[in-house]
Amino acid sequence: MPTLPDIDLLAIPESQRDAVAALLRENSDLKDESANLKEINKRLEHLVAELNHVVHGKKSEKIDEDDRQLAFEDLNIAISEAEEHKQDQAASDDPPKRKRVARRNRGNLPENLPRIEQVVEPDSLVCPCGCGQMHKIGEDRTERLDIVPAQLRVIVTVRPKYACRSCSDGVTQAAAPAHLIEGGLPTEGAMAHVLVSKYADHSPLYRQSQILARSGVEIHRSTLADWVGVAAFHLGPVVDPRP
Repeated sequence: MPTLPDIDLLAIPESQRDAVAALLRENSDLKDESANLKEINKRLEHLVAELNHVVHGKKSEKIDEDDRQLAFEDLNIAISEAEEHKQDQAASDDPPKRKRVARRNRGNLPENLPRIEQVVEPDSLVCPCGCGQMHKIGEDRTERLDIVPAQLRVIVTVRPKYACRSCSDGVTQAAAPAHLIEGGLPTEGAMAHVLVSKYADHSPLYRQSQILARSGVEIHRSTLADWVGVAAFHLGPVVDPRP
C-alpha cells in the first residue's frame, strides 16, 4: 500500500492541520489493516495448499484420517478468525449496530443439565417520573453452555423487566452482559476448555464433539472450530502485542 510522505504539520496552514493529521492517522490504520489481512490470507493459502495435497496427492502421500480432520479444523478456525476480524472492523466503524450472530448449528442443551441462574438487575428501580418503585412485568432468559472439568452445566442469565404502575414512562431492564460471541451458545469458560483440550491436551475438535455427544450435547466440529477462531482473534494481542 502506498504511504504518505513525511509531512511537517507545522509547515501546513493551521486551518488545514486537523484534516491532514486525520488523513495521516487513517493512512496508518489502513497500513495496519492491510498487514493483518495479508497475514490472514497467507495462512489461508497455506491451509488450502495442504488440503489440496490431501485431496489430489498420490495415494501413498495422503495423510491419515486424524491429520485430515486436523487440517479441516485449522481451515475452519482460520476462516472464523478472519470473519471475527471483519466483524471487529465493522464494530469500530459503527459500534451501536454491532451484533455478532452465531454461525452454524448452535447445538442443543439437554433438560437434565444443571441450570445456574444469574439475575442481572438494573442499577435503579426508581421510576424516572419520581412516582416510586417499578414493578417486574417480565424478563428475558438466555441459555449458554458452560464447561467445568468433568461437568457440563448451563448458565441461565435472567434480566427482569420493571415498569411503573402509575405511569407509562418506559420499562427498565439491565443491559445484557458482554460475551465473546454475542448471542452464541458457549460461555468464556466453555471456550477456554475447548482451547485447552485442543492445544494443551491435543484433543482434536471432532473428538471433543464426540465427547460432548456422550453427555447429550450435540455440537458439530465446525461449531467448535468457530469458537476457537473467535478466541484466537481476541487472544492475538496477548500472544503478539503490537504498539
